[in-house]
This record gives sequence, structure tokens and C-alpha cells, in this order.
Amino acid sequence: MHPRPEPVIALHRRREHGGLPIDDRKLARALRDRTHVRVVPGSYVAARDWRALTPIDRHDVRIVEAVDRAQGAVTLCCFAAAAVWGIDQVAAWPQTVDVLVPRTSGGRSSGVFRRRTSTSGDLETAEWRGHRITTPAQTALDLARISGFTSGVIALDQVLWRRRAGGPLTSLDRLASTLEVDARSRGRARARAALEFSTDLSDSVRESEGRVLIEALGFPPPVLQKRFTLPSGRLADVDYYFEDFDHVAEFDGVGKYLDPALLAGRTPEEALIAEKDRGDELQRAVRAFSRWRTPAHRDPRLLYDILSGAGLPSRRPRPPAGLIFR
Repeated sequence: MHPRPEPVIALHRRREHGGLPIDDRKLARALRDRTHVRVVPGSYVAARDWRALTPIDRHDVRIVEAVDRAQGAVTLCCFAAAAVWGIDQVAAWPQTVDVLVPRTSGGRSSGVFRRRTSTSGDLETAEWRGHRITTPAQTALDLARISGFTSGVIALDQVLWRRRAGGPLTSLDRLASTLEVDARSRGRARARAALEFSTDLSDSVRESEGRVLIEALGFPPPVLQKRFTLPSGRLADVDYYFEDFDHVAEFDGVGKYLDPALLAGRTPEEALIAEKDRGDELQRAVRAFSRWRTPAHRDPRLLYDILSGAGLPSRRPRPPAGLIFR
């Protein structure tokens, strides 16, 4: 159980200026012209470098810069702890850093820290950079408490991922025992429902989100990560397989065509051709094949139309426009 590596980025910090004067006018112009970005007060980064980071990496950088300026030790929790552990989300990351404080401590959130109070003394934490952080199990359950069902499932699935590099962050038994020990009642039913729906078989946040949508739209539960041996000899593990209907369904993320780690030395064009060949073989191997991208998650009617249009039955009618499952 180790936090993921911290992002590497060149930061400009007032405290490291060696006592030399700061040209505040020049700094203000850089911020106004958007050539630089303020991470936290006193810490700045070139805008091009900031944009090159993923959203979770940006929040991770903000966390490190904030706690290094904290007056005394803090305990990271919720979204801050999630970023450190590598528990991603599909929603926007907050602009403040979540820290846990006793309900009796008083005080308010600042422009940098968001204070989240708790009366429970049984929350699981670990040491981190001279501070404390809620464990992956505690963090995922806390996110399930304060977020909607979909976000809770996404967080819980991630800490269970069996194919995560380095192994899962926790186990289903640990999650269940952590929830049992935590005496807080607020959001407990929401966390329990998300935990009961969670799985270690999803491979990405979008796969977890899609699984929740498939259930909410009334389609039958799919088999996850079903493996096919294709005529070419290629092995294909598919996102969703509806066994009774011999129907393969997949979320088509763009990361496989853009992320250097996923490209594994291939060009984007080579990755695109390989994925097309894989899809063509799968289509010939099963009765029905569906594929979609992110817009079908933002507008569930699109996903409903894609799956039902390929012959998959639903126990529910097509959702109305604007309906969002949380």
C-alpha cells in the first residue's frame, strides 16, 4: 500500500527566492496573461506545464504545495487522499485540499484547505510526508459517503482493481470491516450500497461509470473482462459481455491512442489500426457488438440507443432528456 509517484513539474516558489526581491508587477502580468498559474499562494507554475498534467496530477501538485506550507501536521482525507493514492474520478477536482479535523476543533475552511469534521476516532490513517492520510479503504468509503452512487462505485472499484500496477490498494474484506468499525451514520447507507455494487474487475473509471449506467438504464448485468480467443490467435478481454445475448460491449477511451504508456512504443495510427482489427474480429465472433465513447455517459439516452439498437433488451423505457444518474 504505497501512494503513487508524485508528478514532476518545475515550480516557482516565493520561499525559495533566497530573500531576493520579487517583481510583483511582472508576476501579476504573467498571471493576468495566463502564461503562469497560481497553484497555491506563493507557488506558481508555467501554464503550458500545468496544462500538460492530468487533472488528478494537478490536484496532487496542489496538495503537496499546500501541506508544505501548513502550520503543523494535517490529515488528508476525501478528494485529497484520493489524489495521493491514485483514486481518480470523472468529475472536476476541487480547488481546495481536504483535511480532517475533529468536530470540536472550531475554525473554518480557508482558500487552500477545506476542513472536513468528524466525531469518529476510528478512522483509518497512515503516515505521509510527516503528516497523516486516510487509508485507501477509508478514503474510498468516505468518497462514497459524500458523493453520489456512481462516484462511490468508481472510487471503490479503483481500490479493488486486481490489474492495478503493484496490486489492489485494499480488499473487499478490508472495506467491509472499515465500514463496520466507522460509527458515523451520515452517508453510511450510500456507502454500503456502493460497496455492494463494487468489483475488482473494472479496468478504468469509465468502465465503472458505464457499469452503473448499464444497471440504471435497465439492461441485464454483464460479465466483466470476458476473454475471447480470436481467429488470429489474439486474446481479447472485453469490458462487458451479455452472455444470454452473445453481445460484447465496450467503452472506447482515447487514452489507448494518446497515452505513451498505453501506446507501448506504437504510433497513434498503429494503435488505431490494431484496435480496429481487434473490433472487426470481435464482431465476427459474436452475435452483437456495441461500442461508445464519453458523450454516451454524459447523455445516457445515447448509451440506451446504442445498446438497445444492437438488440439488447431493457426493463426500462428510454430515459428523458437531461436525466443524469448520480
